[in-house]
Amino acid sequence: MQRDRPTNFISFAMQEGEGGGLQPQLLGDVVISAERAAADAVDADIPFEHELTFLLLHGILHLLGYDHERGTKQQARQMETRELEIFALLQQDFLTASGFQ
Repeated sequence: MQRDRPTNFISFAMQEGEGGGLQPQLLGDVVISAERAAADAVDADIPFEHELTFLLLHGILHLLGYDHERGTKQQARQMETRELEIFALLQQDFLTASGFQ
């Protein structure tokens, strides 16, 4: 990852690189910058909890192999579609207009 600015999250896949596959039940880690997520939520005029949930979902999709940055446009669309489908379900079951239920 070549970034010269703060990022709102980063994911670390446990199934890639040296030692990948040693713990097949572990996908990896998602680290979210709460400070960056809070600022992004304010900018988007959405609850912090919604932004936090969306970033976690986005990170998990990366761990599952989805890639919107290095993949094709079709793969990016697939990831976005999946992301929106799952987020809609999470909103329905766990999120309110102001945050978590």
